[in-house]
Amino acid sequence: MTRQHAHTASGLRPWLGLAVILGPVLLVSMDGSILFLAMPQISRALSPTADQALWILDVYGFAVGSLLVVFGSIGDRYGRLRLLMIGATVFGLGSAGAAFAPNPELLIVCRALTGVAGATLLPSALAVLSELFPDARRRARAIGVFAAAFAAGFAIGPIVGGALLGRFWWGSVFLISLPVIAVFLLFAPVLLREVRATGTGRVDPLSVAASAGGLLLTIYGIKRLAADGMSALPIATMVLGVTMLTFFALRQRHLEIPLIDFSLFRDRVFTIAIITGLLPLAAWSATAYLTAIHLQSVLNLSVLHAALLALPGAAVLTVACVVTPTVVDRIGKRAALIICHFSIAAGLLLLLPTTATGGIGWYVASTAIAGVGYGISFSVVADTAVGAVPAERAGSAGAIAETSNEIGNALGIAVLGSLAALLFRLQGPDLAPTLDETLQLPSLAPATAQNAKTAFVTGLHVVAVVTSLLHAALGTVALHWLTGSASDEPGSGATRTGP
Repeated sequence: MTRQHAHTASGLRPWLGLAVILGPVLLVSMDGSILFLAMPQISRALSPTADQALWILDVYGFAVGSLLVVFGSIGDRYGRLRLLMIGATVFGLGSAGAAFAPNPELLIVCRALTGVAGATLLPSALAVLSELFPDARRRARAIGVFAAAFAAGFAIGPIVGGALLGRFWWGSVFLISLPVIAVFLLFAPVLLREVRATGTGRVDPLSVAASAGGLLLTIYGIKRLAADGMSALPIATMVLGVTMLTFFALRQRHLEIPLIDFSLFRDRVFTIAIITGLLPLAAWSATAYLTAIHLQSVLNLSVLHAALLALPGAAVLTVACVVTPTVVDRIGKRAALIICHFSIAAGLLLLLPTTATGGIGWYVASTAIAGVGYGISFSVVADTAVGAVPAERAGSAGAIAETSNEIGNALGIAVLGSLAALLFRLQGPDLAPTLDETLQLPSLAPATAQNAKTAFVTGLHVVAVVTSLLHAALGTVALHWLTGSASDEPGSGATRTGP
């Protein structure tokens, strides 16, 4: 063992390296949710159309989700630290551009740019982490911290945004990225070392195009189909995207080093864990976005008050991430996955007592109980993905886990948010496409405003029921499908070192 490798395997350097990595990880996940409370101010300042407002929210998640697999593989081949440095620099530039965007179009472009940069950061960060902690148990604890930071970013994004918006203009929610990026660029070359896989060959251009294009077209088609109803363009877009993804999957079977090793999905625990990466994020992003509107536009709370109410749920979620590896070591992954889905299902149902005139206590209880499941999902998914493969493929495996997270985040707003919007149009006064636009109409009668608020709450309730039922179903599948799984045994460790 070389002196450098011994230094990496023990002592403070791995933990200092982890601390440096957590900065960009926190930023990438925060950027997926920090606009939930900022959108009303952005709408007043830039006057985006309803479609542009959705793109401002969605394009970041679409870009990250579409490119994670590609950049995970590129990092494995050409250097993870190099990709981290480039991605962090571009992320900072995109954030600065978004902060001072003078119109919706430029804001959308800058959000897309930060999404591309975010796709370079997550899989490479997870892969570098696996090199810092070669011991399986120490790696499990480190990944628990990594997952906690990633989860905390999603959870505290609206809180940080609310605190900033209480004192500064809307662009401040993007500028907070710059000092974190500066610290990372200063210390990463000192604490982290360049790692790349050996003998992996060239990146297959057709796989790159099919993966990125297929994911983006499929997500966009689903989004437009959910928002606009049955029409030729979104259906054709979705069919083209699915066709490209099918081609991508078939092509991977014939490549010596594929972008995604689909044989990993033969492991039932791995498969359930990856689905667990998608569904909870879809539920969380949709309900976080809708409840932010409920607190501000329906109950008329200030942005700071709404942000503070999210603190208990964020705290529970973060603690659950940190303790999950220890708990899994005692009870096994199957039990952890079952607890994950049923706690989320129960928490979401607690949104049903909320009304157009109250329900703050039910909201806080909902986020706290569901936060247990959300925390488990972040930690189990990341740890399972990295532990399922050899170290040289950690970037690609991590990319599968983070892709499921980001696609879930994008689909949550695109599909479930569109479902809530559809119900609002059907149940409400049908004067404008959204609640905020309706409430801003001049000379709006109080009875009409109350009707609009009630219609919005109906949409929130339907989304809560749908996502609760989906989690209950997946929990039931985990209960029956994973019985007797070898990797499920308590005390077997949270990771494994081989495929």
